[in-house]
Amino acid sequence: MEIKDVLFVEGLKHNLLSISQLCDKGLKVIFDSDYCTIHQKDSKKVALKGIKHNNIYLIDLDNASFSDITCLVVKEENPWLWHKRATHIHMQQLNKLISKELVIGLPKIKFEKDKLCTACQKGKHVKSSFHSKNVISTSKPLELLHMNLFGPSRTKSFGGNYYALIIVDDDSRYTWTFFLTLKSEVFKAFKKFVKVVQNEKDLKIKVLRNDHGGEF
Repeated sequence: MEIKDVLFVEGLKHNLLSISQLCDKGLKVIFDSDYCTIHQKDSKKVALKGIKHNNIYLIDLDNASFSDITCLVVKEENPWLWHKRATHIHMQQLNKLISKELVIGLPKIKFEKDKLCTACQKGKHVKSSFHSKNVISTSKPLELLHMNLFGPSRTKSFGGNYYALIIVDDDSRYTWTFFLTLKSEVFKAFKKFVKVVQNEKDLKIKVLRNDHGGEF
């Protein structure tokens, strides 16, 4: 759900939701003396719930049931919100920004790493490396071919090419290199290579392997 045409009020400590805009979206809003509920279209399921506090109904958008992506509400004392706003900067760096007064408007609160940030965890994940092989698993040529395409290079070759297709046979380690002017010429070059090498060796290519880099 997306609310547009919102108004900015300088110094306001809360984001205010317009009841008329919610109703225009087809939502049903019910108020009580202690809380309010917002229901989805033609459903009894509660999408949002607000608790009355000092004559204001406060809604916790972090627990909204209609979307996995939640709004960053203006909670000035929430250190993890500022961590997100500052592109997931380390908490120690945020404390340094406060102590040296390098950022205007940053609240003077203590930033502590009391939990793990899911986005930071995902960003620091690394792929497991492949174990090196001491023996060759293939027994004859063309059982396994390694392929890679690089380019465009900044410098054009003498033949006017910017790309190079490299094919390595796993068994013999024999390498073929094809220089190409355009990336779209890869399939044509590979098709020609298949005919020549299969007739020459009287064998069929069984497996191709590349690094899934998206070049093809």
